[in-house]
Amino acid sequence: MTTPTLFTPMRLGTLDIPNRVLMAPLTRNRAEAGTDAPVEMTARYYAQRASAGLILSEASQITPEGKGYARTPGIHSSEQIAGWRRVTDRVHAAGGRIYIQLWHVGRISHRSLQPDGQPPVAPSAIAAEARVFDGTGFVATSEPRALTLDEIARVADDYRAAARNAQVAGFDGVELHAANGYLIDQFLRDGANRRSDRYGGPVRNRVRFLTEVLEAITEVWEPGRVGIRFSPFSTANGIADSDPMETFSHAVAAASGFGLGYLHMVEGQLRESRDTGPGNDLAALRAGFAGAYVGNNRYDRALAVEAVESGRAEAVAFGRPFIANPDLPLRLLLDAPLTPPDDTTFYGGGAEGYVDYPFLETGATG
Repeated sequence: MTTPTLFTPMRLGTLDIPNRVLMAPLTRNRAEAGTDAPVEMTARYYAQRASAGLILSEASQITPEGKGYARTPGIHSSEQIAGWRRVTDRVHAAGGRIYIQLWHVGRISHRSLQPDGQPPVAPSAIAAEARVFDGTGFVATSEPRALTLDEIARVADDYRAAARNAQVAGFDGVELHAANGYLIDQFLRDGANRRSDRYGGPVRNRVRFLTEVLEAITEVWEPGRVGIRFSPFSTANGIADSDPMETFSHAVAAASGFGLGYLHMVEGQLRESRDTGPGNDLAALRAGFAGAYVGNNRYDRALAVEAVESGRAEAVAFGRPFIANPDLPLRLLLDAPLTPPDDTTFYGGGAEGYVDYPFLETGATG
C-alpha cells in the first residue's frame, strides 16, 4: 500500500521536514510565575512531540506589553531565552524541529497583566468582546488605548528583537502570529482599526503594520525560515471585518511578497466550524500565496490525507490532538485510536494533562 503523502518528507520553505503533520501553537499557561520563562517540564513536553514534522511553539509574547494571559511564555528576557534554549536543545536531541510563534496580543489583555497596570494597547481605543485568563479565572478584557505613531515603530522593533532572541534560543525559524484577533489582526480589520493616519482607513493602509513587522523579522531570519498565520474568516476574540476577502487578499499578497516559507491558515471559525461563511473563498486566498500552504482547524486523519493528496495543502497543523497524543504522526499513519484530551487541564496546572499522556507503542509517557 502506498504511504499517503501526509506522512512523507517535504521542504517547507528552506527547512526539510520528515512528514507533513505539524504541531499547531497551543497555549498551556505553564511558564514560570514571575519570569514567564519556560520551565524544565516545558522542555519535556515539546521533546515528547518531536516526531511532528515541525513543532510550532505556543504563542510567546515579544514584550511585557504583548502579554494577554497569565503564565504565557515570553521571548524578551534572558531568563526566557535560557528557558527556550532548554526546550530547543531537548527537541533537537530527540530529532525534532521547532519554530517559535511571535505574539503581541494588543487589546486582548487586562490591566492586571500589563506593566504597572497600564491599559493594553491597540490600533484604536476600541474594547474587545473577549475574556482572558488572569491566573485564577477568565475576566473581561480591559479597554485599550491607541498606539501612537512612535509606538507603532517601537513595536516593530520589538518584533525584530524577539526574532533575534529566537535565534539565540536555538529555534529553527519563527512564525508570525497575525491571527485570532491579536494585535496584527487588529490592525488588519476595520472593526478594530478606526485610525485616520497611514495605518488606518483603506486596506492598503491597514496592511502597513503587517508589512513593517515582516520587514523587521526578515532582516533577522531568511524568509524561508519564516511562516505566518492568518484567520481570515474567524471572529475569535471579538474581531470583525466588513470585507474579509478584500482585507486578506491584500494581507496574503503582502506576506507572499516577502518569500515566506509558508502560509498557515485557520480555515473557518477557530475551534468551532470549518464553515468560512457566504461569499468567502479560501482557495482564492491560498492562490495569492507563492509558498507552501498549511491547513488548520478541526482536521481529522481522513480530511488531512485528502487535503494533501489533492494539493489543497502541503501540510496540516493539528492542535488539540497533539495535547493527548505526543506521537500523533505515528497514530495517524497507523490509523490507530487517539487518546481524548482532558480539557480541564488545558490551561495552567502541572504535569497532569501536560506530560503524562502515553505513547502508543510503549504505553509510557516518555
